[in-house]
Amino acid sequence: MLVWNLTTKALCLLFAAALLAAAFAADDEAKNLPDGPGKETVARVCIDCHTAGTFRKMRFNEAEWDDKVGDMVDRGAKADEKQQAEIVAYLVRNFGPDAKVNMNTAPLSELMVVLGFSADESKALVAYRTDHGAFKDWSDVAKVSGVDAKKVESQKDKMAF
Repeated sequence: MLVWNLTTKALCLLFAAALLAAAFAADDEAKNLPDGPGKETVARVCIDCHTAGTFRKMRFNEAEWDDKVGDMVDRGAKADEKQQAEIVAYLVRNFGPDAKVNMNTAPLSELMVVLGFSADESKALVAYRTDHGAFKDWSDVAKVSGVDAKKVESQKDKMAF
């Protein structure tokens, strides 16, 4: 009986630790989302199943985001109609076809898919901003070693800081 109790307690502690780690990971993912109306709802409803990078690289229009959010609700995401509309509006505003890429928070996948940087260039950009702080404008991005400055300049209108 003593062995069972110790094993049960150990399993419960491991489960609790895993839940806590997942909560911290979700908080970190939410921090990477752009601020604005709907951010908290997106973090609460979407981040449990998806990383921010999952939808940051998509540039859907309103109808496409509406379909995607509806599909997620059909699959079990917990959001009422008002929350769904709030999520769609947030996603269109921040990750729609005309949305700019935030160079200070964009994950590798967004830098690669939306701006066309190579994996090596994207890694260099993330490493640079981690080591040196936020980019102020596109000319800061162009100065990063290992990044094609001409490519940066050609994509400058798609960048936000």
